[in-house]
Amino acid sequence: MKRNQIVTEVKKHFGIKELVCQHTAATFGEKSWQFLNTELLETLLVLRREIFNVATYVNYNGMTQRGLRCNICQLVKDKTNKNQIYLSSHCNGAGLDIDFKGFTAEQARERIRKNADKLPYPIRLEKNVNWVHIDLYDDGSGRKIVEFSE
Repeated sequence: MKRNQIVTEVKKHFGIKELVCQHTAATFGEKSWQFLNTELLETLLVLRREIFNVATYVNYNGMTQRGLRCNICQLVKDKTNKNQIYLSSHCNGAGLDIDFKGFTAEQARERIRKNADKLPYPIRLEKNVNWVHIDLYDDGSGRKIVEFSE
C-alpha cells in the first residue's frame, strides 16, 4: 500500500488527535499526519485490523503524550531541562503507546509475539509496563520483535 492509502485506512479507526500530542494537533490539525512514520501507521493498521480487531486506543481519557510528542510536551521538556538526551521514538513519529480493549498489556504483548509473522516491519516492544509501547527503531538484529526495558 502507498502512504496515502495507509493514512486513509488508519483514519477509519483513528482521528489525528488520537495519534499526536495536543500541541501538534492544535498547530497543524489534519496536516499532522505528515509527522507520523508510514511504517508505524501500517503497523498500527495491522495491529488494529488483523491481530486484535478490537477498539484500540492511543491518546484517550486525558492522556495526550502516547503518540507523537513535540518539543513542548512535558515529558520532552523535562528531559531537556535536565540536560538529558531524549531520542524517544515518540518524538519522530515512530512510536506509540497503545491499549487494546479487553487485553491487559501483557496479554496484548503475548498476542503480538504469537502473530509476529503478520507484522509488516520489525518492531520493538517495551516490557514490564502496563501499556503496550511499540516502535519502529531497528537495532539491526534481524529479529521481528525486540523487547526492551527503558
